[in-house]
Amino acid sequence: MIGCLMIHGYTGSPYEVGPLADYLREHTDWFVDVPTLPGHGSELHLENVSHKSWLTAAENSLKELKEKTDKIYLIGFSMGGMIAAYLASKHNIDKLVLLAPSGKYLSFRQIARDFKGVIADGFKGKLKENNLYLHYKQKWGTVPFKANIEFLKLVRFTRRYLNKVKSPVMIAHGQQDMVVPYKTGYYLDKEMTSEQKEVVFFERSGHLICLGDDNVTLNRLIYEFLTEEKEGNAVT
Repeated sequence: MIGCLMIHGYTGSPYEVGPLADYLREHTDWFVDVPTLPGHGSELHLENVSHKSWLTAAENSLKELKEKTDKIYLIGFSMGGMIAAYLASKHNIDKLVLLAPSGKYLSFRQIARDFKGVIADGFKGKLKENNLYLHYKQKWGTVPFKANIEFLKLVRFTRRYLNKVKSPVMIAHGQQDMVVPYKTGYYLDKEMTSEQKEVVFFERSGHLICLGDDNVTLNRLIYEFLTEEKEGNAVT
């Protein structure tokens, strides 16, 4: 049996990768596990959590999944992508998918552009249709400074393990990403030593790539990468 572990991002929840998880469950018989990292979820409690607790929780989920399955696919979004890469460097992972992995962070130019988009939608009365606003409005001003430091520690720590990743890997990134510059994809491609690497960019997607305008194509490409079924035979 195939097990697929999906790891969400910093201050996020399984919701961030929900459409992809649903797609894989619908089109495969895999055991798809999307755990919630300590302090995360629909309500944030990040005051007393450390980056080590996020790494440990994800690794424990991986170990539990390995006991139930014969083959492991690992998918990580944003900070979860760096956690996934770290786990792949330590464990035998059959395939690895990194979605907007936060190897580098803060594209200030795109932040300004997207902030203008939020303001524009506010004037038009369309804030309820703005995914960026809906996702982050409950988090603005609620994340402890210490938690942000722990996030930075995690990124710096996991970077050291990128050159130890040997699993086949697919990196997907939105070119409108306001949080992690899309050129991070090139950085990870250079750092990782996997023999099989694919880097795919999506013109219309921002940071929340699984929730973006390209998510139908994203889901199909990930499915093809994991199953090695090409477009002519792939499900839609």
